[in-house]
Amino acid sequence: MLTRKQFELLMFIHERLKEAGVPPSFDEMKDALDLRSKSGIHRLITALEERGFIRRLPNRARALEVVRLPDSVVPGLASARNAKGFAPSVIEGSLGKMKPVGPAEEKAQVISVPVMGRIAAGTPIAAIQTYSHAIPVPLDLISSGDHFALEVRGDSMIEAGILDGDTVVIKRSENADTGDIVVALVDEEEATLKRLRKRGASVALEAANPAYETRIFGPDRVKIQGKLVGLIRRY
Repeated sequence: MLTRKQFELLMFIHERLKEAGVPPSFDEMKDALDLRSKSGIHRLITALEERGFIRRLPNRARALEVVRLPDSVVPGLASARNAKGFAPSVIEGSLGKMKPVGPAEEKAQVISVPVMGRIAAGTPIAAIQTYSHAIPVPLDLISSGDHFALEVRGDSMIEAGILDGDTVVIKRSENADTGDIVVALVDEEEATLKRLRKRGASVALEAANPAYETRIFGPDRVKIQGKLVGLIRRY
């Protein structure tokens, strides 16, 4: 899953490489996406690289290679020079509430929890909000309040025991303490699964994998969507 800006930048780089054989400059990317500064482009490039869509080639200026395109992109649909107007592969809609399951499942002490799409344990992706399906979750993982589940993509939380392909159970909450693993919404459009650290007036989103850097934001840029309360893994 990609945010709108990530999708637009990926398609812009892809089309420029097809046309000219060289990637666009950071200034060209900034202008194409109507961003105010190149720092936003740096963040988008890093996000696309960590999610495996592009690769930076060493020892070459402006050297970018598109490794793959989103599954939602049909060959031939991309417009030349500008990726705007494409429907990004994002998660939309509204969060559901958990509902009790039928009598047979009640005997098994489980409850049905909605799966609201995917979350990147790595680079942020679009805000989680679309109902996908429901899964049975043991009652001992559930407390009072609303809960939802997310399918994990990425390896940035492996040292916390959260692996690519796992399903995490999240309790809906706008507050969390330092040390909690949370779903955090960044800049109102990107969501990620990280450990929360509060540093004075700043908020740090910390990976559990030394390959990923801790990202630090001002408090107005991060909103907590929920806290991790359980994990489901299929073998």
